[in-house]
This record gives sequence, C-alpha cells and structure tokens, in this order.
Amino acid sequence: MASQWNVYESFQALLQAGPYHLALEGVLVMCIIWLFTAKKQPSKLIRLTKKEEEELIAEWIPEPLVPNPPKDDHPSLHTRTVYGKPGHYLDLGSGQKLLNLGTHNYLNLGERPEVEAAALECLHKYGVGSCGPRGFYGTTEVHLRLEDRLADFFNCEKAVLYSYGFSTSASAIPAYAKSGDIIYADEMVNFALQRGLQASRSRIVYFRHNDVAHLEELLQEQVRLDKKDPKKANATRKFMVIEAIYMNSGKMCPLPDLVKLRQKYQLRLYIDESITFGTLGPNCRGITDYYNIPMKEVDMIMATLETSAASSGGFCVGTEFVIEHQRLSGLGYCFSASLPPMMAAASIKVLDILEAEGPDMVVELHDKCRQMQDALSKLHAKIEVSGEDISPVKHLRLVETSANRETDDAILRKIVDKAESYGVALTLASYLWEKEANPPPPSIRITVNKDLTREEMQKASEAIRRAVTDVLE
Repeated sequence: MASQWNVYESFQALLQAGPYHLALEGVLVMCIIWLFTAKKQPSKLIRLTKKEEEELIAEWIPEPLVPNPPKDDHPSLHTRTVYGKPGHYLDLGSGQKLLNLGTHNYLNLGERPEVEAAALECLHKYGVGSCGPRGFYGTTEVHLRLEDRLADFFNCEKAVLYSYGFSTSASAIPAYAKSGDIIYADEMVNFALQRGLQASRSRIVYFRHNDVAHLEELLQEQVRLDKKDPKKANATRKFMVIEAIYMNSGKMCPLPDLVKLRQKYQLRLYIDESITFGTLGPNCRGITDYYNIPMKEVDMIMATLETSAASSGGFCVGTEFVIEHQRLSGLGYCFSASLPPMMAAASIKVLDILEAEGPDMVVELHDKCRQMQDALSKLHAKIEVSGEDISPVKHLRLVETSANRETDDAILRKIVDKAESYGVALTLASYLWEKEANPPPPSIRITVNKDLTREEMQKASEAIRRAVTDVLE
C-alpha cells in the first residue's frame, strides 16, 4: 500500500513540473539510454605492423635537450694546463716561465712557506677531504676555529663557511630574500650574485653601474607605489646587493652614498668583498674598513677565500641572527661537502699573516696597482683600461668595438695568445653571454699582485703593447 502511495505522489509531482523541467529530464533519460544501447564504433586509429613501427622508430630524430656543443675548435674546449705551482710565474708546459697576470693571488700568500706548512700539518691529521656536509659529520674543529677567527677579524658576531666560492653568494642571498621581496642590484654584479638573485625568486631591479642617482630614482618610484598599497608595502622587504670592487669592471662602489640610501629607504645591505678582502683598508677588512663605516650599517658581507686567501671556499659574516639562519637554509652549506680541513687551516694561517703584516702589504699592493694602471693607460690608442687605480683587477677593452661580440672576443683572444708568446700570461674575461643579466663588453682581465717588480711591470706592459700592435695594426 505504501509503495502504491509513493508512485502516486511521484506521478502527481511530475504533472506539477513545468514543461522546461520535463523536457530537460526527458533529454537526460534519452542520453542515458543511448549510452547503454549504442554500439561501439571501431577505432579509427591506424594499426601498424611490427615492421612499420620499427621503421618509424629508426627514422625518428629526437630534439636535443640542450643546445648543440660548440665546434671542436672552440677556445673553451682547449684550456691551458698549468704544470707545477701557479705562483708568481706559470709553467704551461712549453718550457717558458710566464709572468702571471691571470690568477687572483693578489698577495701571493699561496707561495708562503708557513701557509703550505699549516695545510700539510692539517692534512696529516684530518686527511684530504671531509666527505660530508657540515650537518652530517663534515664539521671539524678547524672549521669552527676558522669561523671564529673570521668573525673576530671582521669584528662581527658570527661567520659561516662554504666549501665553494661560487656557492657562497648563490646560497646566502636566497636564504633570506624570497618571492614578494625586492632586490636592488648593480647591473655589473658578478655571475655568482646573479645566480643568487635568480634563485631568490624576488623582484630584481638593476640600477646603472655605480649610479647612485639612478638608484634613488628607482627607490622613489617604489615609495610612490607603496603609498598606493600600504598593506603590501609593509609585507615587502627590500634589499641592496653590491660588490666592493666589481669583478666585471674593476671599479669600486660608492659605499658612503649607498649607506645613506640604505638608511633613508630602510634597505638591507649585502656586500660581496671577494676582491677587497685582504686588499683594502688599514686593517685589510675591505671597503667598510677603507671608508671607516661601522659594521652595523651592513647586514651581511660575503667573500671568497679563493683570491687573497689563496685557498678555497667562501664565507659570510654578520650578526648572529643573520649568519645562523644560513645553517638551516643556505643550500650550499646544508648539502655540499664541507671545505677540506687543510684548506681551512691554510686560511687560518693567512689571517695570522694579515693581522701581522696586512697593513704594509696593502700599501705595497696599492702602489703596484697604481703603477700598472699608469702603464696600461699608455699602451695603445685602440685599447683602454678600466678599473680603479688601487684595484688589483683591471680590464683592457677595445676602444672601437664591432657590432658582433664574438668578433671582439676573437680579437682580444689573439692578443692574449700573442702576449703569451712574449712571456706574459693573461686571461680573457669569460662570460655566459646568453645568461648574463647585463653582459659587459669583451675584455682582457689583468690581475696585479704585490710582488711584481717595476722591471716585471715594464716587461708586461711592453709584451701587451707588442701583442696589441701585432693584432690591431
């Protein structure tokens, strides 16, 4: 009886439904009936025989995952091989000793007997490598001692070590800057800094090289945008990333002016001191020491141990909060095998030398840098020198460049090869042109060390002048 009543109620509800509702339900019922009763159509796919499949596979040429490698005659595939210690002179196997103006051993500390002795003593105690990241049995007492010494040397709270110079800035920057932040960076920052900027996923704003006025224009524009959206502005952190002396230009940054902008616009300031560590300032601490700027005005200093320290690896110094955070989020620190203990021991000995002899060594180096700058500026009418007079890194560039970067690069490479035949080892500055944010013009990068004599600098300038004349005239 109850079932008959339910059928009756359903029939009454159906009669009360509107015509559109009935039509829709009818269409749905018809679709369901068709789905269950329609005959399956045979597949229209073409069935291939086994032989035809094999023929198609044999003819298929996959697209390359990466661009085709350069030709066999590409210069990057024919690197120079150094035999023996890369010191004041280089032996490339030809039997001729070349005056070294290519490596970044500005203070020639790699040839000091006490540095070698410290590394050998540590080698016998700890072996060659740590074979593990710092958090996984890769930390030795030598690493901790070097971090303490670096913090004391820079008069900072803490220091953290990285096993590779490139990974230092490439890991330290994204450890703090994240998506939604803004980073103001000089357009000439080196490639390692560029990788760090990219990895941060922040909005990168490049200002013209050493152009403080342009930087302030960009900051003022951001202030106007912040006023339109105060809520977003409060959540956006702003950073400034610079080099003390730029690897790509040899120019020194105007740090006092940049510090004023940092204070005015509340920026976090990160400085790469890879060139100036050990080569600038009365205490060899770098550009903050040179301009007598308190460390509280700088949030973090990054540097490599692969230049003046004649070792390997890199480090960051700053406040305890800033540095300790990298032990948890600095990818190069967390996942790379730690710096070989013997290299850390060599760096500790370098700090001993800098504290005892550093000020005199800096004065001597600056004197040699000025002499080299003067000699290079008189080379040839078609060549110009770029770089600060006291910078140990200088660049030689063509005055008249062509529209083709590869053509200019080839001309400068010929000059480097000619200079080598005249007894001087030079380096053509290498760039990943397609990946550089702002590729600098091609150049020959020249490095100066404090042990160059006046006679050697005259020999170097004469060899370069002859090489330039041979190639350009």
